[in-house]
Formats: sequence, C-alpha cells, structure tokens
Amino acid sequence: MSMQTAQIDDVIRLALAEDVPFGDLTAECFVPAETTAEAHLVAREPGVFSGGEVFSRAMSAVDPVVVVDDVAPEGARFEAGQRLATTRGPARAILTAERTALNLVQRMSGIATLTAEYVQAVHGTGARVVDTRKTTPGLRALERHAVRCGGGHNHRFCLSDAVMAKDNHLAVVSAGDHDLAEALRRARARLPHTTHLEVEVDRVDQIPAALDGGADTIMMDNFSLEDLRRGVELIGGRALTEASGGVTLETVGAIAQTGVDLISVGALTHSVRALDLGLDIR
Repeated sequence: MSMQTAQIDDVIRLALAEDVPFGDLTAECFVPAETTAEAHLVAREPGVFSGGEVFSRAMSAVDPVVVVDDVAPEGARFEAGQRLATTRGPARAILTAERTALNLVQRMSGIATLTAEYVQAVHGTGARVVDTRKTTPGLRALERHAVRCGGGHNHRFCLSDAVMAKDNHLAVVSAGDHDLAEALRRARARLPHTTHLEVEVDRVDQIPAALDGGADTIMMDNFSLEDLRRGVELIGGRALTEASGGVTLETVGAIAQTGVDLISVGALTHSVRALDLGLDIR
C-alpha cells in the first residue's frame, strides 16, 4: 500500500501541533524574520534512505516558501557524510521544522536500513521478508513504506484487509467445541471470493485442519527449523507458508532455508533504531 499525501500531512500536522503548539520561542527570539538559510540533510552513518517526501512536506508545512531539492532516491544506499537533501528558505521555518522532519526521516531510514539487512540475509532462498502490524500508532503508512524502501514486503495493512485467524481466535473457537476446519469453512462461506484467509498454527498437527478449512496462507508461529521443514512438506504448495515469531538477523537465514514463502518480522518496526541523520545549516 503506497503512502498517500493526506496520510503524510496528517502525521506532520499532529507532530507539529505537539512540538510547536504556540510558536517557536527560540527561533522567534534569536532569528530575525527576514533571515534566510540553506541547510543540508547529512548522514552521520551509512544506511538506506526513506522519507524524502515526508522530509520535504514537513519543511514546507511550517512555511510553503521553503524549498527542498537534491533529495536522495527512496531506497538509495548512502555512506556517512553524504548529503541526502538540501533545503532553502526562511531560517525560522527551517529551524522550527527541523526536529519534526528529522524524527520522521531518521525513523523511516532506520527501518529501511534494518529491512535491507534482513533481505540480504535471505537472498537466494526465494523467501520474502514481510512486516507486521506491530507499528507505531499513527505512523503505519510511513513505516510500511520504509519497509518497501529496504526491499521488504508488506503484510495486511489493517484488520479490514484480510481474515487472519490467530491463536486467540482459535482458542475461542476451541473453547466452544467447534471444529477448526468447519469453522474456517463457515468463515470462507461468508467472505467475498477476493478476500484472503490466513490461519496461524503453533503445532504441526494443526496444519491438516487449516488446509481442510481452505486457508490461503498458513502461518507457522514459533516453530523449530525441523518443524518448519515438516510443515512446508505437509502443506506441499496447497497454501502459502509463513514463518513468524522471534525472528532475528541471526536466525532469518536458516528459517528461509526451510523453504517457507514468507517470513514476518515484527522487529522491522517495533524496536528499530532511528538512523543518525543531521540537518546542518550552511
């Protein structure tokens, strides 16, 4: 799902309302209104870039006169010291927008950089690295975009996108003495034919029922490598196979080697480190 301008602007509006509720006292006290400036967005460490449009719109949101150009392409790799964008205009506006713009582009570039590491770790296996709904509230569209910049793929965007029966859903079904396969068939009968149905299992012996119920994707949660291989063999191409649960850079390569189609990684967004980028006035 692509970022929409309205989604970007909504995030920026809320961020500025938080950071500049009644004006920027420092800029207004120290910087004459007529002063102009040029500033460079500069990398302090190597990484993968994401958030150029977000950075530009954050700058112009404070004052539409501000111009941002020479922006690095989305997904571009960069080195420490490299210039990633240039902004020009009223100095007060640039200084006021600085933190909001940096907060967003630093986080997005951190996500893109980490995602690229995961993608590289599974290179040649055919497995896709995908994100999860473990995103920062309000920032999902931006964070999902950053995952794509790093070469990853997106899972469902929200609860309205697809049916995904997870462990707690299955626990409710089991508590009511309902057969899993039959419950899935009833759910399928109520769905439009275009809607994807995914089922999470935490044991190999749950897979036949998920297949009988017509699952399009079977997510194997916290499986051992041996059980992942058994699960992939048992499913035999009748559904997409997904591995999830505690995936790290150290384990993702071995997981990919089991033959799964997808590997979902919550860490791409829920605990990523913001990349060190700075805005230098020239």
